[in-house]
Amino acid sequence: MQNSFYRRLKFFMNPFDGRYEDLTSGKVTQNVIKDLTAGLVVAMVAIPLAMGFAMSSGLRPEQGIVGGAVAGLMGALFGGSKYQVYGPTAAFIPVIAGLMATYNHGFLVLVSCIAGVMLMISGLLQLGRIVEKVPHSIVVGFTIGIAIVIAFSQVGEIFGLHKKVGYALMDQLSVLYNYIGQANLYAVALALITFFFCKFAIKVSPFIPGPLIALVFGLIAAKTFFAGHDLILIKDKFGSIPRDFFVVTTPQLPEQWTTKVWFDLFWYAGAIYVVAAIESLLCSRMADRLAGNTRYKYNANKELWGQGIVNICTPLMNGFPHTGALARTAVNVKLGAVSPLAGVAKFTFKLLLAYFMAPYLEQVPMACIGGILLYVSSGMVKGQEVKEVLAMNKFHIALMLYTAIMVPVAGFMTAVVSAILLYALLHRWLDRGHSEKGWVDAHETN
Repeated sequence: MQNSFYRRLKFFMNPFDGRYEDLTSGKVTQNVIKDLTAGLVVAMVAIPLAMGFAMSSGLRPEQGIVGGAVAGLMGALFGGSKYQVYGPTAAFIPVIAGLMATYNHGFLVLVSCIAGVMLMISGLLQLGRIVEKVPHSIVVGFTIGIAIVIAFSQVGEIFGLHKKVGYALMDQLSVLYNYIGQANLYAVALALITFFFCKFAIKVSPFIPGPLIALVFGLIAAKTFFAGHDLILIKDKFGSIPRDFFVVTTPQLPEQWTTKVWFDLFWYAGAIYVVAAIESLLCSRMADRLAGNTRYKYNANKELWGQGIVNICTPLMNGFPHTGALARTAVNVKLGAVSPLAGVAKFTFKLLLAYFMAPYLEQVPMACIGGILLYVSSGMVKGQEVKEVLAMNKFHIALMLYTAIMVPVAGFMTAVVSAILLYALLHRWLDRGHSEKGWVDAHETN
């Protein structure tokens, strides 16, 4: 038993495992070029997304840039998938934004480190397959709910409003109702152009970094034909983007340990654990299917271990919680990546690009960021996924609707935990005569 544990630990700590088998098969030089090309393109796609996710979570844009880079490196070294791309994801936005509305980044680092330790222990205890058993109806439900949260969180940016918009859905709806008449039409136009360009670019070719090109267009527009029309720039809200990316941030303890602080500490740690575990394992499975991988398949337990390292190291490097990114992983596979070397390349290219682009990135209009996140939210929900749930039974349809409504109304953790509890309590009596065959394939089109 003890020997088995130590063998597992040794395996988890080995960054050069069987995931590199395809890199050394056939023409090695050609395989290396494939990984480097995928890393470069994914880095270009990831920079604007990472900035947008960070700002929507109540953090600074550079925290998304450095966080995505560090997470990509740690995940590539210690994760359980050949192809998975690690970075900030939409699922974390309501969790982190809720925490940052009350606490500071130091508390977020503390919470994320606790979640990271939980993930590492889960991997050692081989809980990967248990985590994967969360019903597809709940996964689709919280995806729909998060898409709603992200879309409404961008009300202020898309309409070019100077008024601060809160994180609660009712606050956002109130601002939308009361200030729609004060919308900056140039900001709205820029957000819509960004949205449709991102939609169009990904359909044309995965080699086109749509979000980055959209940012360049927004920068040019703000300085030329949209100049003088009161567009809010990133630097107007966050100041200059520093080039000193390697800043170590330590966990910060609250001055007073009240009952609420203790509750929030473990509540948010649990939320980070749930998001990181579920999304990374779904993403790993999706990557294997997309790539047609029949050899060294993803290891669910090592993936949890790697997620733990990601969510300890990334916040300590001035980042925030990260996990497997579905859309960026799909792009990585479509670009022909064959090993985790693509993730290491993404780390290098992303920091280099961001270093040279920082003076320009801070001059991008916030409306472009709003358009990019609107594009992200619109792509989160797939019609085929919803159809798969509708084909199950009324119990799973109700679970999906319940989770989708509860995420924006009551928060991610409350919605998911209560949905899982309902499933655990009622599935024996209500979950009859359905098959989940094919739900993974549906989810993997994301």
